[in-house]
Amino acid sequence: MPTAVENEFEPVHGISKLDVDLEAQKITVKGHAAPSKIIEAIQKTGKDAIIRGTGKPNSAAVAILESFDEADKQAPVKGLARMVATSPEEMYVDLTLSGVKKGTYYPSIRESGNIFKGALTTGKSIYDFPPIEAKTKDGELYKCQEFVKVPLGISGLIGRSLVVSHEPKNVFWESLCGVIARSAGAWENDKYVCSCTGKTIWQERVDAVGRGISN
Repeated sequence: MPTAVENEFEPVHGISKLDVDLEAQKITVKGHAAPSKIIEAIQKTGKDAIIRGTGKPNSAAVAILESFDEADKQAPVKGLARMVATSPEEMYVDLTLSGVKKGTYYPSIRESGNIFKGALTTGKSIYDFPPIEAKTKDGELYKCQEFVKVPLGISGLIGRSLVVSHEPKNVFWESLCGVIARSAGAWENDKYVCSCTGKTIWQERVDAVGRGISN
């Protein structure tokens, strides 16, 4: 009989194999589903989840999207972009925004990772994503998610930045931005305690949720 977790995964598109190990508190997913949809499915069971790794070694990256607007000082994190390479010249990007105003947003990958002045110092765009529409309620604000194929390799993007603006060709001080950094491939991250903080991964997860990273 399917477990509660397996039942929640049934509607998730792109999963070819699911291995649920309740004793080890671990789920292994094979396929091309968006990581945010995997976390969302697990959260529907009343539990939380942490992505421990995606793809092959050196094939994954992440960018935490923050607002530099003074009005967002108490909760600057507004989104997350997870990137997984499918070839040296192609990747999928799982982009989520939360706690943003309703409207259309324009993500882009910028030539520089200099965010000293937010998006204003990230240079020109080297790739423009399709626009993304924030229209799903998230408390008093809105959220959105998009999973898109991008014709770029991950290795050349590390250290650059991803920016989300409310205009297609311009960026502003309040535009969301984050530096693209490498993240673990599948089976590369088996730590339970963070060496830099001494906290367990679940304590780190609580901190991340408090900063605005819910999925």
